[in-house]
Amino acid sequence: MNSADTITDVLGHFIGGSEVPCSGRSCDIFDPATGKVTKQVALADVDVMEQAIFAAQTAFPAWRHTPPQKRAKILFRFKQLLEEHADEICQLITSEHGKVLDDARGELGRGIEVAEYACGISELLKGEHSKNAGPDIDSWSEFQALGIVAGITPFNFPAMVPMWMFPLAIACGNTFILKPSERDPSASLLMARLFSEAGLPDGVFNVVNGDRTTVELILNDERVEAVSFVGSTPIAESIYRQATATGKRVQALGGAKNHAVVMPDADIENAVNALMGAAYGSCGERCMAISVAVCVGEETAEHVVTRLKNRVEGLKIGPGSDTSNDMGPLITAEALARIHSYIEQGLEQGAELAVDGRNLVVEGHEDGFFIGACLFDEVNESMSVYTDEIFGPVLCVVRVKDLDEAMLLINDHQYGNGTCIFTRDGETARYFSDNVKVGMVGVNVALPVPIASQSFGGWKRSLFGDLYVYGPDAVRFYTRRKTMTQRWPATDKTERARYSFPSS
Repeated sequence: MNSADTITDVLGHFIGGSEVPCSGRSCDIFDPATGKVTKQVALADVDVMEQAIFAAQTAFPAWRHTPPQKRAKILFRFKQLLEEHADEICQLITSEHGKVLDDARGELGRGIEVAEYACGISELLKGEHSKNAGPDIDSWSEFQALGIVAGITPFNFPAMVPMWMFPLAIACGNTFILKPSERDPSASLLMARLFSEAGLPDGVFNVVNGDRTTVELILNDERVEAVSFVGSTPIAESIYRQATATGKRVQALGGAKNHAVVMPDADIENAVNALMGAAYGSCGERCMAISVAVCVGEETAEHVVTRLKNRVEGLKIGPGSDTSNDMGPLITAEALARIHSYIEQGLEQGAELAVDGRNLVVEGHEDGFFIGACLFDEVNESMSVYTDEIFGPVLCVVRVKDLDEAMLLINDHQYGNGTCIFTRDGETARYFSDNVKVGMVGVNVALPVPIASQSFGGWKRSLFGDLYVYGPDAVRFYTRRKTMTQRWPATDKTERARYSFPSS
């Protein structure tokens, strides 16, 4: 079927304060619950990207000099509009991504928190001042906007991850070009319209839809000063290398393989409940999803696996629009095929499939991209289901003898995004938190995603670049420090030349 013959809803771009219709290339957008094409989205070419760059470049001088408090007022109004249109945004997320509506609401809520944090930009941009740093010399620093900055975001959080980037970047005085995932771009387009309605000047925030070709245009344009990216590790590393080679500032967040350590003294019931949400929420399509449960001791493992098995088998799976469902579909048919492939590899390599979700059929949605939740036991570090980021509803149980063996697994893994430990012992928790080589750590918290006033990022091959996203790190990423030193000598005094290096 040629979808262009049947689909009339074709999404364009948002550039310079208005919608730019589709022209040229486009691709299909699916409803993951039905497997059907529901609309199409434009894929930007050189001309479209040039429009976006020109709009952002034109808007930058005036926006840079707009007082931070006035920027904050626009952000406050934007936050209010996001809350007023929350149901509409969440329905768009569910229709294009597939996640259940409650999960979409949670995602949007966390994104709004970052926008709210950005409303305090007047405080966040305050510099430092030193009077009489030397004889009659004052010194101070300030933080100035970079210029045009860009964000390239993934499909799994179509509202939250873009808001990890653009509210703070714009609050700092930059203009922004967002390239959302072509799988679910509608939320970004709606947010752009709402930001414009809030009073944001034309050209400050632009949404350019596209694919790899569009990304290349962003990375190679010298007028783009900085790039923020969230996605898989191979692409994150490639973007980091390519963009830094052209002089850009880059933060590129990559993949993850997040371990949850369950100690013998843990509250097993609460730990298992937490694992269920962390492993199977959003169909496992989260960079902070728990995909490995490391059980310390055979008795602990038996208790955990038995309880997990009962709960996994009881999950209600179906379209995300049905609020009674626990889990929706995967994003694409390709994702579904990839998960099936990993399950086959796990079986071939000797893992025990305690719960097999491959034969799930959702009545009335037989063509949707559904798979049931899967649980592997007896997994070891040589198996692909352990080493690789599966990005689906597959939880692996690894059995170890003690905490040191558990931590060795985590510290030796190539990824270092998030981890957690379930224990009642404070000494154990403190030792784990201090010595585990991971960027975000939870103690009896399965998804240790930092609040908006902190910053989000991992270690090792989960992050390329020096600064995390949102929070204080984002303010530093989207600004340059400038330090001024001044002295006003007395008008009636002539000073001799000095050839030694100045000191106080």
